[in-house]
Amino acid sequence: MKNTFSPEHRAYIRRRRLRRAATVSAQAGVLVLLLGIWELAARLEWVDSFITSSPSRIAVTLYQLTVDGTLWRHAGISTLETLAGFAIGTVCGYLAAVVLWWNNFLKDVFEPYVVVLNSLPKIALGPLIIIWAGTGKASIITMAVLISVVVTTLTILNGFAETDRDKALLLRSMGANRLQIFVKLVAPANVPTLMAALKINVGMSWIGSIMGEYLVSKEGLGYLLVYGSQVFRLDLVMTCTVVLCALAGGMYALVALAEKLVNRHFGKY
Repeated sequence: MKNTFSPEHRAYIRRRRLRRAATVSAQAGVLVLLLGIWELAARLEWVDSFITSSPSRIAVTLYQLTVDGTLWRHAGISTLETLAGFAIGTVCGYLAAVVLWWNNFLKDVFEPYVVVLNSLPKIALGPLIIIWAGTGKASIITMAVLISVVVTTLTILNGFAETDRDKALLLRSMGANRLQIFVKLVAPANVPTLMAALKINVGMSWIGSIMGEYLVSKEGLGYLLVYGSQVFRLDLVMTCTVVLCALAGGMYALVALAEKLVNRHFGKY
């Protein structure tokens, strides 16, 4: 098929690619610069490396944890707990938003309670969660769900409420019922809202799972963080922090990729 792009369009695409390459290069350069300054400050004893650690010590610790299998076991456990909390919290939050949107009376009754629950520090519920769910993985997943489900409910519900009312009125005038309005208008219109909620839930789920591991777990990255701080192994603490950043970033990247695929599909409508 013959290329029909105009010279101006090709020049525009070239500029976009150059801009993206420059952005990625600048981001990598900033990271390398910061790591270099950190390493230099530790080696020249501008800072106490026992407290701040250093990139080289973190790399050594990461290698040791990888070789003996410790990293894979604890990171895998935390990842599974986070994914479970992420999935359950997102599904339950979406369904709760649908119910509250469907029935205005229920929305008026329960929305203030949802807002209050969202403002409540979930760590305060830690003792109750331990009593209710035990000291195993169930309590950790429960913590992750509690943190993500409320945010999802409020985000999706606000998106539902802001759906074009003129279009909804048009559908009603054509005889559409509540279910048809939801399926044909509200749900498709709020796909971007759902994807935004998923992005938020990545961080919320990791916070919940690590917080739960702080309280009850004997395995997972949260447990390693607590153990490292208790025995003053700051290299271990910093290494776990780096691994958490990598895992959360990877999970966010997958959600962003899913968003692109979904946008391509819904862009047809």
